[in-house]
Amino acid sequence: MFKNILTDLWQDEIGFIVSAELVLIATILIIGLIVGLASIQTAVVTELNDIGDGIGTANQSFFYSGFSASKNDGNGGTNAVKAYSRGSAFDDDQDDLDNDQCDIACDMPVNEGPKE
Repeated sequence: MFKNILTDLWQDEIGFIVSAELVLIATILIIGLIVGLASIQTAVVTELNDIGDGIGTANQSFFYSGFSASKNDGNGGTNAVKAYSRGSAFDDDQDDLDNDQCDIACDMPVNEGPKE
């Protein structure tokens, strides 16, 4: 009886074509998924590069003036400084890395070197 079950299982080919088709479909889907994820990765890197360029080209210079207040010193006339604040300024010059347009997503392929 056990020999008959093994013989039946060995000669049974029902589902063999379906399994081969599923393996083929799964392989095609996985290859498509890899290509799609690589495209998404390139798009994200490009957008992040654009954001970095936008931040790098923003002019960050600033200037504000100081102020002062005076009061009567009580000795008949001359005004004394009650409070003051100095102004400040910063001039943002062009840096070496502002608007850096290096292409980090599409480098040329490089051959492997000899293995040591």
